[in-house]
Amino acid sequence: MILSLAAAAAVSGGGGGVDDLNSSSSPLDAFLSSTSWSLHPSNSSSEPSTSTAVVTSPELRPAAATLAVAVQDVSPWDVALCVTGTLISCENALVVAVLFYTPALRAPMFILIGSLAAADLLAGLGLILNFVFTYLVDGSAEGATLFSVGLLISAFSASVLNILAITVDRYLSLYNALTYHTERTVTFTYVMVALIWASCLALGLLPALGWNCLKDESACSVCRPVTKNNAVALAVAFLLVFALMMQLYLQICKIAFRHAQQIAVQHQFVAISTTKGVSTLSAILCAFGACWLPFAMYSIVADSSYPVLYTYVTVLPATCCSVINPVIYAFRNPDIQKSLWLACCGCVPSNLSLRPRTSSDV
Repeated sequence: MILSLAAAAAVSGGGGGVDDLNSSSSPLDAFLSSTSWSLHPSNSSSEPSTSTAVVTSPELRPAAATLAVAVQDVSPWDVALCVTGTLISCENALVVAVLFYTPALRAPMFILIGSLAAADLLAGLGLILNFVFTYLVDGSAEGATLFSVGLLISAFSASVLNILAITVDRYLSLYNALTYHTERTVTFTYVMVALIWASCLALGLLPALGWNCLKDESACSVCRPVTKNNAVALAVAFLLVFALMMQLYLQICKIAFRHAQQIAVQHQFVAISTTKGVSTLSAILCAFGACWLPFAMYSIVADSSYPVLYTYVTVLPATCCSVINPVIYAFRNPDIQKSLWLACCGCVPSNLSLRPRTSSDV
């Protein structure tokens, strides 16, 4: 208050008062000249001056500097993975909701599609949680790191194995077409889904049970804290799954062509339909391989000493597989399309096929 009154008196005193004040050398003047505080920055000169800024407490400066560094250190690749995880979660949550609230969709095919959607939904949530634990929570906490990594391993492993299960289901629906729609098939489907989730849960628990490289950075793979040996084992297992899927799709194509040749009356129609189905199968298999093969091969040959950019370049396409899975396996299905139309608009378009889709359809 005293400083403000003195400053006001100096301004209102005119030119002479200012000269007198400048000519004096009282202790108060010495204090004012040596102090860079500005209680009212808006009344200062128009030129910006750092000396008239409000002095920040020394205790607050490290926190502000840390915040600035944290904002600058956000990787655009991590942002892309978080956005991808959000899209994955929204898509697959819609599929899970439609299957859950539609009692008619309880066939083995829809059980497997629902299991795949649940796995991809957890994968999307895992990507979001990984971003949160890295930038919004203390990323150095071992518990948060192990939880997010375990969730991602379990979810993506379940996604890949559910795609394999859907391929097996399609093969069996063609190979045993007459006995496929039985109670035994439904029981087999539930057992297969339970085994998939049990094995994937066990894989996700391995880092938390000590199979990690938190105490030995030299043993880390391209995805910390997964060890190099574990990453190689997972990559080799994926390659075996991919080889099995290729073999099953090849057998599906052979059966489809054989059925087409046996139906002489509808030969032309079935031939066209079969050719279209084979093209769709090829597109599905190529998309799956293009998404996962680069990351699987890179995990085998690389380790933690490789540039992190290469890891992001191979991981992002792998996560995109969970983006296209709902489009390939769910949204193309006429029964799911009808349920979506009924849920959103309360009606079904007339051009939508009323024929129920079987598991043998592509």
